[in-house]
Amino acid sequence: MTLRESLTEQVKLSMKAGTAARTSTLRMVMAKLKDTDIAARPKGIDQVPDEEVVAMLRGMVKSRRESVELYTKGNRPELAAKEEAEIAVIESFLPSQMDEAAMRQAVTDAVAETGAASIKDMGKVMAVLRAKHAASLDMAKAGPMVKASLSA
Repeated sequence: MTLRESLTEQVKLSMKAGTAARTSTLRMVMAKLKDTDIAARPKGIDQVPDEEVVAMLRGMVKSRRESVELYTKGNRPELAAKEEAEIAVIESFLPSQMDEAAMRQAVTDAVAETGAASIKDMGKVMAVLRAKHAASLDMAKAGPMVKASLSA
């Protein structure tokens, strides 16, 4: 079952269960997915693949985390709690992230594979990481690790 099919199925189940907050979040995700599909049409793509759906979901989580931070600073805990609930629903569709040790090992392997010797080779290493671990690796955390390993 593709991620798209899973999302559609979960919307139906959530509607039947009467969970309004979850249904609302899932409908928002489906709307964003439809927008992403429409944006890809000029490239000749009718429906974006699961990798792009995962990237879209990660982007949605990231923007909600930023909102939570702003709401917390603005003393609006009820809005922050709503965003946190949306994050939980969206993250349930994302593949699990690598832990710190696995991430370090992936960076070490990528550096060895590319033969990277200096910070100038960082792009090559990041490309290998993205190709092999895009779904399970947080690239924002991997960047500083790659930089540190190449600077040492």
